[in-house]
Amino acid sequence: MSTIAKPSKLSLRGIVPPLVTPLTARDTLDHAGLERLLSHVIEGGVSAVFILGTTGEAPSLSYRLRREMIAETTRIVEGRIPVLVGIADTAFVETVNLAEYAANCGADAAVLTTPYYFPAGQTELTSYVQNIAPLIPLPIMLYNMPGLTKVWYEIETLRTLSSIPSIIGVKDSSGDLDYFGQVCQLKLDRPDWTVLLGPEALLQEAHRLGGDGGVNGGANVMPELFVQCYNALRDGDEATVTERRELILEFQKIYDIGKYASRHIKATKSALSLIGICSDLPADPFHPFLAPQRERVAEVLRGVGAL
Repeated sequence: MSTIAKPSKLSLRGIVPPLVTPLTARDTLDHAGLERLLSHVIEGGVSAVFILGTTGEAPSLSYRLRREMIAETTRIVEGRIPVLVGIADTAFVETVNLAEYAANCGADAAVLTTPYYFPAGQTELTSYVQNIAPLIPLPIMLYNMPGLTKVWYEIETLRTLSSIPSIIGVKDSSGDLDYFGQVCQLKLDRPDWTVLLGPEALLQEAHRLGGDGGVNGGANVMPELFVQCYNALRDGDEATVTERRELILEFQKIYDIGKYASRHIKATKSALSLIGICSDLPADPFHPFLAPQRERVAEVLRGVGAL
């Protein structure tokens, strides 16, 4: 049994959109688009925003642009909701540097994936987090994304890491509900933890397992839809859950457009551009959708009342 850590002061529940990074050109932030996007999701009732994650294309962005995204987001949000910042990098020192910058800008938490490129063993991963956590001047949410990092935060590893007071929870994008349920059970030792699910189509199942909400890419485009679904789940309003879930599943069809793995980001940015929020330009090496794919996205948006 691990030593029980003191509860953190930051408690996150609800819908936390993994914000796209709006661009106007290579390495150029779309400032006006970012302001519109943040206003859009905040007005939609989200609980926080998560920047520089997978949907934010963080590994494809320059360090300069990542810092600009942090500074602009915290400036625009101005404390209205918490700002979570993805800090993961292949280099230990760069991860710490970005966390320090985020803290100086007024961010509220750091989000840490497993180190990627070279796969770490669980013993190495445990030591990595134990060594880096004291150097990060923010509460930390661990981010399980094995599809892209090639490494899981295994349950026993998380149990060991739960003794670190600054770790406030886990965001899981594995899509494995059995694993997610086991992560939720760790709240018996850390009742202050937040456990959030990435795949938005599984929001209802995650709630039943003890989840606290979702980090759902679709909330960039339709924040109210996801917030209403979460609120109905929280309140036990089954009729509203059923209605909202059906719309969420219809919205999911945008992710079936295109043939490359990058289609999830392309579809999200395409949808945002179609509703007048920001440019659809992805970071290199990806290309935006062409006109036929954009029209298919538009058809889905019209079907769910977003356009």
